[in-house]
Amino acid sequence: MTTIRLKQEIHSFAQTFFSCVLLSLVLGGIGGTIYKMISPDGWLANAFGRSLSAGAAALGSMALIGGLAWFSRNLGAPNERSLLSHFLVFGFAAAGILYFVQLWTKGSL
Repeated sequence: MTTIRLKQEIHSFAQTFFSCVLLSLVLGGIGGTIYKMISPDGWLANAFGRSLSAGAAALGSMALIGGLAWFSRNLGAPNERSLLSHFLVFGFAAAGILYFVQLWTKGSL
């Protein structure tokens, strides 16, 4: 009886540990992507060119992020897990791995 209980506890611990690692990678991916978008040398600043002021580029990027957050809340109900939600989660987790490796090797994003 105790070995079955121990196996259940080990499985529960491993699942919790994997979930925490996945959560940290997803949060790192989302945070790194937002940083890459709105930094002074980020994607939006390069897309708009250097002619716009940094304030206007930051304002536009914040509006874009706000718009994406507004529309992403209607992607699906929490009880329905679709293929799109899995791609989003694991895509941001992969981006989180990339950003953490880049932060580890270069010291900055």
